[in-house]
Parts: sequence; structure tokens; C-alpha cells
Amino acid sequence: MTTRTAVVLMAYGTPTSTDQIEPYYTDIRRGRPPTPELLAELTGRYEAIGGLSPLAERTEAQRAGLAGALEAIAPGEYEVVIGLKHADPKIEATVDALAARGVERAVGIVLAPHDSTYSIGQYLDRLTAAAEPHGIAVGGVRSWATEPAFVSFIADDLAARLAAAPDATRVLFTAHSLPERIIAAGDIYPDELRSTAEAVAGRLGLAEGSDWQIAWQSAGRTPEPWLGPDVLEVLDTLGSDDTVDGVIVSAVGFVADHLEVLYDLDIEAAQRADGLGLAFDRTACVNDDPTVLAALAARVHDEATRLGG
Repeated sequence: MTTRTAVVLMAYGTPTSTDQIEPYYTDIRRGRPPTPELLAELTGRYEAIGGLSPLAERTEAQRAGLAGALEAIAPGEYEVVIGLKHADPKIEATVDALAARGVERAVGIVLAPHDSTYSIGQYLDRLTAAAEPHGIAVGGVRSWATEPAFVSFIADDLAARLAAAPDATRVLFTAHSLPERIIAAGDIYPDELRSTAEAVAGRLGLAEGSDWQIAWQSAGRTPEPWLGPDVLEVLDTLGSDDTVDGVIVSAVGFVADHLEVLYDLDIEAAQRADGLGLAFDRTACVNDDPTVLAALAARVHDEATRLGG
């Protein structure tokens, strides 16, 4: 038995070699192998950003940064481990390893700021289900959409980019789209994105509609409708508006540089904007920013205290 609290830092995962792309895609598709056309398209996207996504390295840097911040709060009390949704180490394997070391308490935190039963909820449910047979008590951090350090990071970067952009620049706050059916189920995900957008815009005195709006991106390829409008559709609309000269995308739903940012925005959306005559920029991802990670460490510590009490 160990009295230390495990912190399971959960993320989507990514292939770390080209031969992992197909099994990774198969896992995303719930065990259905992709068609040769779909596999070639995904592989092409990775090639366009340099061969593979840097997400694995970014996630490890975030793990190390969170561990360091927790060590500063409570020396010797925490170990931070990674559990992934679609790549190794999977959440379940991580929990099994913790149980083998005698861990009795774990706090889960997902590398995504916006709560949703479809995303954050699924991660925490998997963590809880894996921990239950081992008798591991589980707590979780569900939302950090308006965490002041996170809002300040985005707002400061956005302010600097707006200062260098054309006067008539529209800000698009984006997050990964989810199926529209989550709305009928009462999911708070759209409200979570809006809360971040409003907090950042409020810091900078930006008005909704004239200065900023919400868009969605990277929708899955399924027959059902997904949340919109899609960022590319919004760019098309703004490109035909004579009062708009530029766009800055603030992808606040993503906290690390990876495929949905480096390809979907930096290549695909940037090319669309260029073809429409719009100046294009995007705000930086949090990655391993120490101030944000220190704030998340404080949230983890609070949850661990509640769990242990």
C-alpha cells in the first residue's frame, strides 16, 4: 500500500510511429478498420505536419509540469501518470499498474477545459470503472473552462495578436465539435465553450457579433449532424463580408499543439482564409505553460483533499 495520491492525467492519445496510425484509427472507430482511402487521408495529414503529431511529447511535458507543480504544493504526496483514450498507455492499463503498486486513491484530470458527458465524462467514467475492481477511490476535475490562469493565458496572447492584425479582424473561438444529440440530452458542452469565450472577450472588451463569435471544428465523419457552424463555413461567410479583413482563431478547446490545430487550422483553415483574402492567425496553445499547470495542480490538490477527507 502507498499513501501517495495518483493523478491520472488523461488525454486523447496519438500514434508515435507511422505503423501505429492504422490501429489508432481503428480504435477511434470502435474496432472498425478504416478504409484504405480514409487511412491514406489521415496519413497524408500527418505527413503535412511533419510525419507525426507532437501530441505525445506535449502530453509528457504537461505531465512533468503538473507533477512539478504538485510537488511544490505538497512534497512527496503525488505521482502523476498518463492514461490515454485511443493509444498506449490506455486508461485501464494505467490504473492496473497503479493498483499493482498499492495505490488506493486517484484523481483524474483531462487535458481539455470544457466539461461534457460525451468527453470529460467518458474519460472519468473509464477511470472509475477501471479503479473499482481494485478498490481505488477516485475523484475528478471536471471543468476548468474559466480558470483565471487559463483565461489570462488566452487573453494575453490574443491581445498581442489583435494589436498586430488588421483593424477589422474577427475572433473565432473554437472547440472540437460533438454530435448535436448532446444538446437534446442536456449536455453543457456548448455553454462551457461560451463561458471561456465570454471570459476572454470580457478581459479585452470585445463585443460578440461584431468582434467575436463561436465556431466548431474537426467534426467526426459520421452520418449524424454535428455541432456547427464549422470554422470553414464561418470563414466563407466572413470572406464575403466587406467589413471583415482578417480572422484570428482562438482554439480554446485544445490545450496542446496536435493534428486538429496544426493541420485543421494552420494548414486547412489558413489556406481557406488566404483564398478568401482574409489575414489569418491563431492563438497559442497552453502546452506546458507553468502558470496554467500550477493552477490545475491547485485544483487537483483541492480534489485530492476532498477525496481524502
